Amino acid sequence: MVAVSVALIWWLLFKRKPAAATMTNTPADIQQILNSNVHFYQQLDADNKILFEEKVKTFLSYIRIHGVNTSINDTDKVLVAASAVIPIFGFKDWKYNNLKDVLIYDDVFNAENFSTTGAGRDIAGMVGNGAMNNIMLLSKHELELGYSNKTDKNNTGVHEFVHLLDKSDGSADGIPENLLDKKEIIPWVRLMHKQMQEILKHKSDINPYGATNEAEFFAVVSEYFFERPDLLSQKHPELFALLEEIFHQSKNDDHH
Repeated sequence: MVAVSVALIWWLLFKRKPAAATMTNTPADIQQILNSNVHFYQQLDADNKILFEEKVKTFLSYIRIHGVNTSINDTDKVLVAASAVIPIFGFKDWKYNNLKDVLIYDDVFNAENFSTTGAGRDIAGMVGNGAMNNIMLLSKHELELGYSNKTDKNNTGVHEFVHLLDKSDGSADGIPENLLDKKEIIPWVRLMHKQMQEILKHKSDINPYGATNEAEFFAVVSEYFFERPDLLSQKHPELFALLEEIFHQSKNDDHH
């Protein structure tokens, strides 16, 4: 997660279209797009599929999605919304009050000047800080890749929305206090630091980027949890169990 520069403030203030034109229209083919692209949705029963679709529509009703020097289609919009819904699907009425706009770039971009060409392009997504609060940037290529590759443990869209969940308690520190019961905070912190040490010792299959800091660890293992829950439960049962609690994804949870 990288802070966004003043250059983007200028773009938002002076280059984007009037608000009426930028509100995200609800695509008519949400169900078809989800069925074709989103494994999490495909695994749901009929009632929960309807619930997921409704949450997608709700998200698109209050978040604006813009293409920056690239065109975006209904699939891109629905994949952004799915990325937002997946981590909060276990919560009855969650709204991303810390987000207003999602900016979509064609590919990975440079954190300094947001260029999608030339050197230094290594950012697939980021959440704004400071003056750029309430804004997310995503690479369209990486967003789509997160859903087309169903065997890896990576999903850029989910990663960035987990950062927003983490940040909803005031700071992105890897401790999602709004999602954790108080009694779970200490066990989570202990397990997080233990797992980060395993990564640093090259004794873990968790993405090494998760050892960057606590916030990145939480986002990376959340990707793993939603992309490959079967593998995570097998290789990291304690971590899997705590993430089930954090995201209210336990089969025994009556959260709908």
